Amino acid sequence: MSTFDLRPLPGGQVELHDARRKRRWTVHLEPFEIGIAPVTVAQYSQLMGDSETGTQAPLVDINWLEAIKFCNEASLNESLSPAYIFEADEVIWQTNASGYRLPTEAEWEYACRAGTVGPHYGHLDAIAWTANDKLENAKEVGQKLPNGFGLHDTLGNVWEWCWDLLDPARYDDYRVFGGGGFADNSWSVRASTRRGGAPGMSHPDLGLRMARGAFDDEQATQGWSAEADYERGKITGMLPSGWTPRRY
Repeated sequence: MSTFDLRPLPGGQVELHDARRKRRWTVHLEPFEIGIAPVTVAQYSQLMGDSETGTQAPLVDINWLEAIKFCNEASLNESLSPAYIFEADEVIWQTNASGYRLPTEAEWEYACRAGTVGPHYGHLDAIAWTANDKLENAKEVGQKLPNGFGLHDTLGNVWEWCWDLLDPARYDDYRVFGGGGFADNSWSVRASTRRGGAPGMSHPDLGLRMARGAFDDEQATQGWSAEADYERGKITGMLPSGWTPRRY
């Protein structure tokens, strides 16, 4: 029996934007599944065999690489094909695998919005834990109203890792996370807000929500493209201060 409760979502479309490059584009998505709530401490403890049972609070302080490995462990536990393989310093997504994985940025935003187009899918105080609540830690999942897909805590409580690179030209191998956390002001807790961090970075308000879905194209699917990553990583001329370009 699965430890994780995922919701099947229909195919659809979502508009993404890249503020630095001043670009907007529409992503057409195939059906996929995504967690009704972020992965909890209890779910992590159950899978990893920890002696303590854990709580229903979101799992936090997990970095991107650990999240990737956790997805693979969850897949193996249910005799599913792991979504990720490691080659040297690279993580390769096997897009045709049946196992658990991180959502793409497009999948995550589509799931968060649930058909809405504004910054929130409801009144923020009713759907999200934010700085307005003056919390010191994340709250147990599922206590706020769900979105139209029946998903809880897609906004507020904890940020959630995605598969995609944030901006490879500027931030090298940083990966996207979205959703906002319990310590963030309302202007930061929006469906379109995107931030990122290094694969080895962790934080007390950053967790993950798992997805599933297998696709035929190994190089481009659900808004992600290996070729697009390569193109976005190209830069010419002198680097602005603070930039660390991705090396190919």
